[in-house]
Amino acid sequence: MKKFQAIIRFTMDEGFMSLVPPHRTYINYLINKGIIDSYAVSMESQTCWVTVNADSKTEADGYIAKSPLYKYWTYEIEELFVYDSKEYRLPALQLN
Repeated sequence: MKKFQAIIRFTMDEGFMSLVPPHRTYINYLINKGIIDSYAVSMESQTCWVTVNADSKTEADGYIAKSPLYKYWTYEIEELFVYDSKEYRLPALQLN
């Protein structure tokens, strides 16, 4: 399984806002299935970053394209060489 970073730029209108709840349901589903590792949104730059686990860029693109907000997006997907985060590390040792 490879990791991909989707960098999504979006524009908002009333239609966009009405699709946010079903979009969040879809994203939560993908997070719970282990398909998405991280999901971050900046309203300041209207950009979203999604880390996707998939076998290919085409498969990652398929997950992104199924979002209810897809028609509001322009995006690119890049395969990651290194992905590190606190969640992938062993817990800190606590001596009693």
